[in-house]
Amino acid sequence: MTTSPAERVAALILALEGLAVFALAGWEMVALVTGDTDDAVSSVALIVLTVIGALALIGFAIAVVRGQSWGRSGGIVAQLLLLAVALGAITGPTPSPPTALVTALPAAGGLIALFSATRRAAARRQPRDPQ
Repeated sequence: MTTSPAERVAALILALEGLAVFALAGWEMVALVTGDTDDAVSSVALIVLTVIGALALIGFAIAVVRGQSWGRSGGIVAQLLLLAVALGAITGPTPSPPTALVTALPAAGGLIALFSATRRAAARRQPRDPQ
């Protein structure tokens, strides 16, 4: 099965987000090793959850390229969660508009690409009217 440009763009955004989350896990590991954490057990748990999140994003990207609907669904949920994080970054006790922007822009682009990919997949499944 061929993938549409929207599916390729959506998969690329998801894969890049997954790599960024892996980088975040690496940063967390450095903080743990250098002693820049208050609780080592909580830090290890956070690292494990961060790696799981990164693996999920990579898995969604692979599924989107393969045309599997669960990848698009999971990707949409991930983008909505990223938009919620961006909202928290701008409205929290110490607002950070640059962090919110860096988080929200790829999430919004990913959401648009995933919606477009979903529409393309639905159009492929519709039988063509011979008339």
